[in-house]
Amino acid sequence: MSPEFLLTAFIVCLMPGIGVVYTLSTTLGGGLRAGIPAVIGCTAATAVHLAFALLGLAAILHTSAILFQALKWAGVAYLLWMAWGTLKGTQGALTVEESTPEPAHRIAIRGVLLNILNPKLPLFFLAFLPQFVPAGSPHATRLLVTLGLGFVAMTLVVFMVYALLAGTMRARVLASERAMAWLRRAFAASFALLGLKLAAERA
Repeated sequence: MSPEFLLTAFIVCLMPGIGVVYTLSTTLGGGLRAGIPAVIGCTAATAVHLAFALLGLAAILHTSAILFQALKWAGVAYLLWMAWGTLKGTQGALTVEESTPEPAHRIAIRGVLLNILNPKLPLFFLAFLPQFVPAGSPHATRLLVTLGLGFVAMTLVVFMVYALLAGTMRARVLASERAMAWLRRAFAASFALLGLKLAAERA
């Protein structure tokens, strides 16, 4: 993997998106006990989208308007549901009740769903990875798989760093009811804006 690919992948993973918002909000709400499953769920979804792209399913999604729209609107609905749950403190992100921690598998599954229901991710892989494969390479497929796995690994590392940073801030946040209220509103607004952004996407 070239330094150019690693740098580009790092910047892409670092940019705030659904996975970053979910990781931060979940870690601030439940600590690393909740943040690590969130990271695993988001990373697993990235791996699934990579598989879709490499198997050619991303091309089908690109050409099928009905399939793309169905997946997109399911994602929009889920993001808006997450926004409402976050605002009310009931969906695992900055939850109100800490005496009953949410099971790790539920946190991970929510992370998977949030990212799986974004039809742009496999299309991103389809457009992004071939740029780093030399034209006419006899090992193009192997290179695509290697680059894809590298991107998934980068996602895991970057999201884990986000979780660790959020974990160090958690004590200060929990100590202030006002800070908790404002962060809950901020994350709810972030989920809602991401939902509206997804609604505006076209295949």
